Amino acid sequence: QVQLVESGGGLVQPGGSLRLSCAASRSIFSINPMGWYRQAPGNQRELVARISHRGTNYADSVKGRFTISRDNAKNTVYLQMNSLKPEDTGVYYCNAEVFSMNYWGKGTLVTVSS
Repeated sequence: QVQLVESGGGLVQPGGSLRLSCAASRSIFSINPMGWYRQAPGNQRELVARISHRGTNYADSVKGRFTISRDNAKNTVYLQMNSLKPEDTGVYYCNAEVFSMNYWGKGTLVTVSS
């Protein structure tokens, strides 16, 4: 079992950057994969980026703009978001898969607007 807490969301202008953090309640060294998902109003939750011992993968819509990383020593996963667009607006959720069970944080809101 693991608890996840996201932070770093906020209001940003188009073209701006944000870095999201996901702090876990225990060691994430053995947790694979971990990822970021987002949900825009009226839409289903979708995968943004995922990281595991095999590497990383990204949604096509964020490739080249977002970077997922992890710091096992700090039990934290990050999502660096650059060149943000209005369509990136949504609630961003951290996810961890442990023994085939999915754990979620409560989310952090990202709003991209001028």
